[in-house]
Amino acid sequence: MDQDKQTSGNKTKILTVDVDKIGDFIFHQPEKSFLGDWNINLAKDSHDTNNLLQAVKQLQTSSRPVAFPTETVYGLGADATRSDAVAGIYAAKQRPADNPLIVHISSLGQLRRLLAPTAGSQDGSPDAGTQGEIPVIYDPLISRFWPGPLTILLPLPNPSPLAPAVTGSLSTFGVRMPSSRLALALIHLAGRPLAAPSANASTKPSPTTAAHVLHDLAGRIDLIIDGGPCIVGIESTVVDGLTRPPAILRPGGVSIDMIRQCPGWEHVAIGYNNSQNAEMSAPRAPGMKYKHYSPKARVILVHGRLSFGLVTNYRPARGKIGLASTLTWRVEDLEIPQQTIIQDHNAPRNPGTNDLLRRFAVKTLAADVPNGRSGDDPPTNGEIDQHAKSIEFSSVNLGKEAASIARNLFSALRELDLDGVDVIFVEAINESEGDAAAAVMNRLRKAAESEIKT
Repeated sequence: MDQDKQTSGNKTKILTVDVDKIGDFIFHQPEKSFLGDWNINLAKDSHDTNNLLQAVKQLQTSSRPVAFPTETVYGLGADATRSDAVAGIYAAKQRPADNPLIVHISSLGQLRRLLAPTAGSQDGSPDAGTQGEIPVIYDPLISRFWPGPLTILLPLPNPSPLAPAVTGSLSTFGVRMPSSRLALALIHLAGRPLAAPSANASTKPSPTTAAHVLHDLAGRIDLIIDGGPCIVGIESTVVDGLTRPPAILRPGGVSIDMIRQCPGWEHVAIGYNNSQNAEMSAPRAPGMKYKHYSPKARVILVHGRLSFGLVTNYRPARGKIGLASTLTWRVEDLEIPQQTIIQDHNAPRNPGTNDLLRRFAVKTLAADVPNGRSGDDPPTNGEIDQHAKSIEFSSVNLGKEAASIARNLFSALRELDLDGVDVIFVEAINESEGDAAAAVMNRLRKAAESEIKT
């Protein structure tokens, strides 16, 4: 169901689009895939088609960006060839001006036209002139991972059809072809490459649902396309094949091991670190310089067991604790002291929080039990309420596999924030295990205030 939310006089509309109801995707020779030439036979008199075309019109005529789903996270899209449209992205997100944007395309033909526009055309559209060449180092990656969560760095053409703010004064730009059919349809119908960072307020966890976008950007943008939750949950991997050896600039939805299986990429270097780097003069890719992925609550990344003592040491006075577990943590393993009682809450959850979110209180009794009762006797409910010190907890399990952890991570951080916690303890995973493990740990380290081993 379509929704509206008004903030300070500006209304943000959510338009639902089921990609299976917009029409038929038609693929042409020789590739018969999204890498080649393709088109859409739009369904007539379809509510979903009408919603999609409304977003297309806004992208073509307005400077206000449109939020839309990809397989990774929700993106905030604008015509990458118009400076006023790209400026709308930075304004809505309150994003630093030197943080470059990733360009999203719907076919290799569109990318090649973008790389070699005619002198009179600045839009990368189908009549924009001759075809530019993509460096051959990327051929094995494109054939295996596109469409998909992989961004490649390319030399900026001269003259460049891209708005200068897209590249942040760099001589290169990042580009990817998303695998989401809804994202591809939007880009194709708009007839323009879309600059699209994640559709969140700058520094906050990336959005994986339309509700997350609305929470951050209500009143700052006009339209959100709701295509359901994202299936990957973390951003794309960014690679630079223009250096020797080639480098991974940001881990993401395509793992390092998978990239190293491709010819020419066997010795790919790690070109990122896992901390914020505010001293970097010009980031080579998004996510390399500024604070990212952080909820309002403090995040503590923990390797090993979580103890009750550790939790209480980091807890602010009367603060609420959030736990995000992965492989081993259980509430029952908190090593709570004697005369401590765990009570599950039955109170309603805040709107928007996940059904898997468990809320409970740990109530610690004083050592000197009142009324002359023996310390060995179980306390009565009245004594608990009168004499116990209570610590409020909210807990969510992210899953045991790296892929499910990646899919749930940003949503869990947002849900714990929404539940009002003051500090979030997150169970670390082994970043060498699983396709998405390195990307998960990269995002957690950038979100965390502290990283500790127990």
